[in-house]
Amino acid sequence: MIILYISLFLFACYTILIIYYWQSWISIPEYHSNQKPHSTKVSVIIPARNEEENILALLQALQIQTYPEDLFEIIVVNDHSDDNTSMIVKQFPRTILIDLEDDPINSYKKKAIEKGILAATGTLIITTDADCIPPIAWIETIVSFYEEKKSAFIAAPVVFNIDASLLEIFQALDFLVLQGITGASVSKKFHSMCNGANLAYEKEVFEKVNGFDGVDSIASGDDMLLMHKVSVKFPGKIHYLKSRQAIVATQPMKTLKKFFNQRIRWASKARFYNEKGVFGVLLLVYLFNLSFLALLIAGFWSPVLWACLLGLWIAKTVVEFPFLYSITTYFNRRSLLKYFLFFQPFHIAYTILAGWLGQFGKYEWKGRRVH
Repeated sequence: MIILYISLFLFACYTILIIYYWQSWISIPEYHSNQKPHSTKVSVIIPARNEEENILALLQALQIQTYPEDLFEIIVVNDHSDDNTSMIVKQFPRTILIDLEDDPINSYKKKAIEKGILAATGTLIITTDADCIPPIAWIETIVSFYEEKKSAFIAAPVVFNIDASLLEIFQALDFLVLQGITGASVSKKFHSMCNGANLAYEKEVFEKVNGFDGVDSIASGDDMLLMHKVSVKFPGKIHYLKSRQAIVATQPMKTLKKFFNQRIRWASKARFYNEKGVFGVLLLVYLFNLSFLALLIAGFWSPVLWACLLGLWIAKTVVEFPFLYSITTYFNRRSLLKYFLFFQPFHIAYTILAGWLGQFGKYEWKGRRVH
């Protein structure tokens, strides 16, 4: 029964954590862009590898931004694409195309961002991914927030587009939880968390922390590892932008294999976090999910533990529901809540598997095998 006691202890800690995130999330005031004239020059950096199916929509969305055309530039860094990505980019005015050199490196995305920033003339760097679509006032809202808060680094919201696929619905729901945690943790300065699909930081700040030096050999982490470096050098100047005008929509993975490769990639950077808060939270969440597997196996010797497992599954859902309700309401995705209880087993299973393989396995990303 010691397994049950450990599981209950982990559940108690997890409950406190989720309630903290929930209360922190709902306490964040929503930001609305002011109507003041702006003077900040912006450089939008877009790393792209074989994105002919997606980048057209992104570049079209950037052409109709409400921010003055003379105050922002678009820099696309082509990461060895062998499709029509470059040809599509060349069709757009005010868009700079840079090709990444064929160097034997482990993190091509970091190198692409670094090269884009080197060519940038803007004071404020905004990064996004080639499969994203920003709203019309995206740049204007970020700049307004930046000028008001004097931020060194801004984490902004991201959501998944969805269709009727259960896999995409699961990803959308799971990702919303991550967005809520991001907002809560950044606003309360609890720990660093962000997503590279919607970030902003000063070019000078990037240079002062020496860019990705020290983390450039790590395949993933162009977002959170950089954020941690900035938080060390510029404490108190990292902010979360909670604004519907700044929500970027991106694409979920279309197959189960791609989904697991993405989540293994995200998990792979966990062991490189120097921030104790992040590592502690990840460890707690992983061990709590692992306790479900332990109860499942132990139930073959003591079947009563299966009943305990079912009770814990329901209790986990009950604890998480208010937090998820708040997030889905804000992002206008409340219809996804009906899937929540039934997705729990898959969520637990993938967390255990992706967490393990992220530390000890390999994965494939953008056609490359990563160690």
